[in-house]
Amino acid sequence: MTRLAVVGGGWAGIAAAVAAVDAGAQVTLFEMASRLGGRARAVPGDLPEDELPLDNGQHILIGAYVQTLALMRRVGVVPEQVLRRLPLQLCMPDGSGLVLPAGAAVPAFLRGVLAARGWRLVDRLALLAAASGWALSGFRCDPAWSVERLCRGLPARVREDLIDPLCVAALNTPAAEASATVWLRVLRDALFSGPGSADLLLPSQPLDALLPAPASDWLTASGARLRLGERVHSLQHEGSGWQVADEIFDHVVLASPAAEAARLTAALAPAWSAQAAALRYEPIITVYLHSPGTRLAAPMLALRAGPDAPAQFVMDHGALGAAPGRFAFVVSGAAHWVERGLDATGKAVLRQATQAFAPGTWATAPQLLRVLADKRATFRCTPGLQRPPAAIAPGLVAAGDHVAGPYPSTLEGAVRSGQQAVASLLRAADG
Repeated sequence: MTRLAVVGGGWAGIAAAVAAVDAGAQVTLFEMASRLGGRARAVPGDLPEDELPLDNGQHILIGAYVQTLALMRRVGVVPEQVLRRLPLQLCMPDGSGLVLPAGAAVPAFLRGVLAARGWRLVDRLALLAAASGWALSGFRCDPAWSVERLCRGLPARVREDLIDPLCVAALNTPAAEASATVWLRVLRDALFSGPGSADLLLPSQPLDALLPAPASDWLTASGARLRLGERVHSLQHEGSGWQVADEIFDHVVLASPAAEAARLTAALAPAWSAQAAALRYEPIITVYLHSPGTRLAAPMLALRAGPDAPAQFVMDHGALGAAPGRFAFVVSGAAHWVERGLDATGKAVLRQATQAFAPGTWATAPQLLRVLADKRATFRCTPGLQRPPAAIAPGLVAAGDHVAGPYPSTLEGAVRSGQQAVASLLRAADG
C-alpha cells in the first residue's frame, strides 16, 4: 500500500488526505495546530458557552464551488444544512445595487442589471456592453492589465457599487492593483457557467462545522492518522521515498502555507522555495459587533468603504440562522487599516455601522465584540504574478491556494489544488 504524507491541515491538506484515502493510500496528515482548518476555521474566544464561536474570517462560498461542495458531502456534511443559499446580491443599506434572479446565467445577468436599483439607464447599458465585450473575448485580456484598467470606461457608480466590492471580495486586492486576467476567470465561472453558479452560499454554522471537524472524524474513521499539534521541521530524501518527522513515506503533499513550504524546500528545491517566499500578502480584518434585537434587511449587505469607513461588507449572523444580534464587518485589502491598528479599525467600523444605516436600524446601540486580523489572509493577486508550480521534486508536490492555478486565493482553489496534487502523484507512480 502506498504511504502518503500530507503536511498541512488546511482545506487543501484536507482535500488531499481525503482524495488519497479514497485512492487506497495509507495516509498520515501532519498539522502544527491542534485541529484542522488552517485559515478557515473557528477561533478560541471568551464567549459564553451558549454562544457559537467566532470564525477567523468570513469565508463566502458560491454555487460554482463544485469540488468544495462535493468534498463536504464526501465527509458527511449536508451543504444545505450548513450553508444558506441566496442569489448573488451586492446591495447597499439603502436598497441600491444588483441582485441576480434565478435561472440561466446570461438571461439572469441581463435581468439583474436592467433591474439594478440606484443606477441610471446609461449605467446599466454600459455594464451590459462591457460584459458582452468580455464574453466575446473569451474572458481574456492583456495579462498586464489591472481590474481598474479593464473597467476604466465604466461609469463611476458601477465601479464604486459593483466592480470595486466584487473585486476586493473575490481577489482581496484593490481594483487598481488586482489582476484583470484572474478576475475575468472568476466572473466567467461564477456568473456565466450555469444556473446557480453565482449563488452566494453563506455559512450558517461556524467554519469548523463546514469541513474541518467532520473531515477529521471521517479521516480517522477511514484509517488515516492525524498528527495534530506537530510541526514538521524538515523534509529529506530517504532512498526512493521521503522522511517526514520520524517516518518514511512514498509520496508527500506539501499543503502548508507558502512561507512554511518555502522554509521546508529551501535546500531541496531552492528555485521553488524562492518563488514561494516571494509571494506578498493582503490582510483581512473582521470586526464583530453585537446588537441584541437587530436584524438587517438581508443576511449580507455591501457597504461603501472610504478613508474613514473600513468595511466593504457586513454579515448578519442572526439572519443566517446562527447567532442573533451578531454582525461581522469585513475589511478586505486591509493593509492600510492594519497599519492604523486594530483598535482604531474597530472604532472606525463602529462609527461606520451607525452612519451607513438609516436611523432606527439598530434596535440597540451596537457594541464592539472583537476585532480579528489575518495579516496573511491571501496572496496579493496582481497582474503577471508568477505563483509556484505544484511539482517540486519526484514524489513531492505542493498544494494550496497559493500554488499556480486559474483562481485567486479561495477555498475552491485550495480544494482543487489538494485533489490535483494527489492525482498527479498517483499518476506518476502508476507510470
